[in-house]
Amino acid sequence: METPLLQGSGLHKAFGPDQALAGAGLTLEAGEIVAIMGPSGSGKSTLLHCLSGIVRPDQGQVLFRGRDLATMPDAERSALRRTEFGFVFQFGQLVPELSCLENVALPLRLGGMKRRPAERMARTWLDRLEVGDSADSTPGRVSGGQSQRVAMARALITEPSVIFADEPTGALDTLSGELVMRLLSETAKQTDAAVVLVTHEPRVAAYSDREVIVRDGKTREPAVTR
Repeated sequence: METPLLQGSGLHKAFGPDQALAGAGLTLEAGEIVAIMGPSGSGKSTLLHCLSGIVRPDQGQVLFRGRDLATMPDAERSALRRTEFGFVFQFGQLVPELSCLENVALPLRLGGMKRRPAERMARTWLDRLEVGDSADSTPGRVSGGQSQRVAMARALITEPSVIFADEPTGALDTLSGELVMRLLSETAKQTDAAVVLVTHEPRVAAYSDREVIVRDGKTREPAVTR
């Protein structure tokens, strides 16, 4: 059988006395969009953070292309998050002092690319996500929906294998949220990126290929998947 793109199994994670994960797992194939759903406090975001290498599980294993994230040196794991993994969070987490263009170019600049070619690529991605007019504005001067599309451009500019999206529409109105999800799903499909999407909203999960439910730190898949 072909090795899954990303696979987490037997994941346990506690924060003090609180058990966030208690044997959770998820398998992700290339080009697939998977929605992680569940009630508040069920462990959805902790699962995403473990799968992406942001948080190290207390027990269990996360494999990317068959390699264990826990055995990678810190520098290699950091490089992985900068190139193979892209991130979109609820509030974008853009650098407020930089323009939207500079924010999108930042992953390329951190990877050693010179400013002009990095910013040319950034402008292309801003145009692709329909926020080219915001290139010279700082994040504080654009709307929430525009800010999320800038964050998506930053996540996609390295053409990552996996995009981790943690409640990407949670701070947006319905119309802006629908636009963000349409653009994210369309662009991911075009670039063959897989998406791990944390959400509690069924209308957002409807953009996924299948759903994984997290409850009490454990995962299960509904009997019927799309």
